[in-house]
Amino acid sequence: MRVVLAGGGTAGHIEPALALADALRRNDPNTGIVCLGTERGLETRLVPQRGYELALIPPVPLPRTLTPQLLTVPGRLRGAINAAAAVIDQAQADVLVGFGGYVATPGYLAARKRKIPIIVHEANPKPGLANKLGARFTEHVAVSHADSPLPNPTFVGIPLRREIATLDRLAMGDKARSYFGLLPDLPTLLIFGGSQGARALNQAAVAAAPYFRQAGIQVLHIVGPKNTEEPEPVSGGPQYVTIPYCDRMDLAYAAADMAMCRAGAMTCAELAAVALPAVYVPLPIGNGEQHLNAEPIVAAGGGLLVDNAELSPDWIAQNLLPVLADPARVANMSEAAGRMGRRDADAALAQMVYDVVRSAGAAR
Repeated sequence: MRVVLAGGGTAGHIEPALALADALRRNDPNTGIVCLGTERGLETRLVPQRGYELALIPPVPLPRTLTPQLLTVPGRLRGAINAAAAVIDQAQADVLVGFGGYVATPGYLAARKRKIPIIVHEANPKPGLANKLGARFTEHVAVSHADSPLPNPTFVGIPLRREIATLDRLAMGDKARSYFGLLPDLPTLLIFGGSQGARALNQAAVAAAPYFRQAGIQVLHIVGPKNTEEPEPVSGGPQYVTIPYCDRMDLAYAAADMAMCRAGAMTCAELAAVALPAVYVPLPIGNGEQHLNAEPIVAAGGGLLVDNAELSPDWIAQNLLPVLADPARVANMSEAAGRMGRRDADAALAQMVYDVVRSAGAAR
């Protein structure tokens, strides 16, 4: 089987695509996989790092408003479609699986042009423009929110990396805390804001460092490579460990009793899968999708939700610290978060790929 994956741009598009690629290769190491991408996206680093072939096509971001740039889109899109079609031809693809983002639009149009089956995967509650388009060309639409507005939705969840999907947090807890230089027996809060960090989270958390120490809570804070916030070092007492970047998020999750973070689709899916409760601070821009990502988990009892503008050291002291000081409540929140998680989305989406390819082969 030969598969083209179109999921470039952000980690939220790339990681599910790579998780699917891993699942397909686990089932059959001879599966041919090519990832579509552009020179602008994180895929230039993430895809080769995971050992997959990356084929670059011209980027064609679509303007959201009427600007002179809109006039250049048809010509540039035509070039990107032709480039994607050439990749499909060279790969002799049996199917194209798209995950949204601007690399997916030319991928969908090229697949339609070449008459090969299309599968759309939508991670967010509000579909983007690319997946709205792709869903018009296929009956095979995989979603991570059961009430997705896309036509013909099949709920599968978000494919996750195996080290996350198979993580046993409790079994790994002591090893993980030792890895980060944390003590084994103190309540632990993990703070992170995505690959670049999040200034509002960083500032509020660092300012709350005295509160954490007074409450006997240690902190692992991934501040992001461009951020310099760091609390004043204090000898003795609970530690506040800051690191610029973490390439072992499985260990970071295992080290923590609770997290404070943004609410991207991948973040919510990973935390629910590993049953780690969280304070979700949705990014205050965009179409409100981060709020929608966190809402079901919070409603089920698996976390707290606070607007970016309301997050402050006082809010942390009044709302988060009492939770961390109550092990029974943390345990209940962990169970609630875990009930909302799905660890086998990669296998479910891989099965959809097999079914679609077999069906297309039988039709021929």
